[in-house]
Order: sequence, then structure tokens, then C-alpha cells
Amino acid sequence: MDLATTYQEDRAQLCKMRYISLFEGCTLLLLLGIAMPLKHLGGYPGMVSLIGPIHGLAFLLYCWMLVQTLFLGSWTRAERLRMALAPIIPFGALLNERLLARRLASLAQE
Repeated sequence: MDLATTYQEDRAQLCKMRYISLFEGCTLLLLLGIAMPLKHLGGYPGMVSLIGPIHGLAFLLYCWMLVQTLFLGSWTRAERLRMALAPIIPFGALLNERLLARRLASLAQE
């Protein structure tokens, strides 16, 4: 495997992780910001039944992509911890996207 192939694979993995991070963060915000208030304040539980499973799948996909991304190597302990905690904290996955964007930019400079 040559250096160009490794670079392309790393870049593709980081891009996928960025998109999944954004998707997971958006589904969490939809769940907490729209579906839950509609259920508890508006008496309309249907949105939780719709968005809840979508967010659950997004969370599982994030976890799977996280494992794959961490195997790329050279992540500090703080970065690994941040990426692992990001989907649990509201806005965490969206902030995590910036870390991934910086990693992509540094990969392009190498």
C-alpha cells in the first residue's frame, strides 16, 4: 500500500466521520429540542416515536465509525475521550466536527 492510497483512505474515513458526527448531533437536537417538548408539553408523542429510532441508529453508526476512525492512529488521549463523549452531550457531536475538520486540514498539509 503506497502513501497516496493511505492518504486517500484516511481522508475518506475522516470525511465519513465528520458527516456522521453532524448527522448524529442533528438528530439529538431534533429529539431534545422538538420531539421531547412536543411529547411532554404538547401531548404529541408521535415525533419521539419517529425521531427516537432514527437517532438511535445514528448513535450506533457514530459508535461504529468512531471505532474505525480511531484505528487510523495518532489520536491523543484527550481527542479520543472527546470523540467518545461527543454524542452523549448536546452540541458535542457538532463541536466534534470541528476537531475532525482540523484533522482533515492537517492531513492535507502533510
